[in-house]
Amino acid sequence: MITSYHNHTLWSDGTTEVAAMLAAAVEARLTEVGISDHFVLTPGRQAVEWSMPVERVGEYVRAVRAAECPVAVRLGVEADYLPENEAQVREALAPYPWDYVIGSVHFVDGFAVDSAPEPWEALSPSERDDVFRGYWARVEGLARSGNYDFVGHLDLPKKFGFAPQVDLGDAIARALDAIAAAGMAIEINTAGALKPCREFYPSRGLLAECHRRGIPLLINADAHAPEHLAWEFDAARRLAWEVGYRSLVRYERRRPIPYPLAP
Repeated sequence: MITSYHNHTLWSDGTTEVAAMLAAAVEARLTEVGISDHFVLTPGRQAVEWSMPVERVGEYVRAVRAAECPVAVRLGVEADYLPENEAQVREALAPYPWDYVIGSVHFVDGFAVDSAPEPWEALSPSERDDVFRGYWARVEGLARSGNYDFVGHLDLPKKFGFAPQVDLGDAIARALDAIAAAGMAIEINTAGALKPCREFYPSRGLLAECHRRGIPLLINADAHAPEHLAWEFDAARRLAWEVGYRSLVRYERRRPIPYPLAP
């Protein structure tokens, strides 16, 4: 079984229509494919350029559910976690029959952690440390919110090659413990290897810590174009096996279903 759940189309910041992504899933011989376009509900409901319009979520759901494909299609969404609007996100997503909801942190107090390297370069080392601290505090809050099924691109702030100058072990441990306590999964997100950090999200060390806590795992490409639907999945499976994983999970109507991981 090969699933690829973290994928974007023209509904948010992808490069192609749903139909083209599904056609690529057939060519890639996937068993299941998910569409999970961005949904960002800011406290003031300001539009976010790379997110689907908040008022079009229902239209998005109908479009994905109506798509025809011989590969099983799962309805997903990547919803941002912002600590000030947990309840509003829960209410906005509740009416729809999601197979899974990805929880991601892209913003720390308005700072976009993955938009470009220049904002990071403008920060002092201590300010960068504050962003990293804030990121892990928000991952912990994401897990405690109960709004999400798995965490997207864990350790995203490393994208442009910056690293904290202080020990964040306690903050990271609290976040991972919260993920485990919530029964959530994480993903190996292969897109990180295409970024300046040149490494999957999360790092091998973080992945091992997740395995030690019994946190379930998916392998996803975070594809924004059809050719990336299963990019570097063989390497990701090897990494998962090496740190001790023997199964992955898939989702149906927000229920995690384990299946064996082939070495």
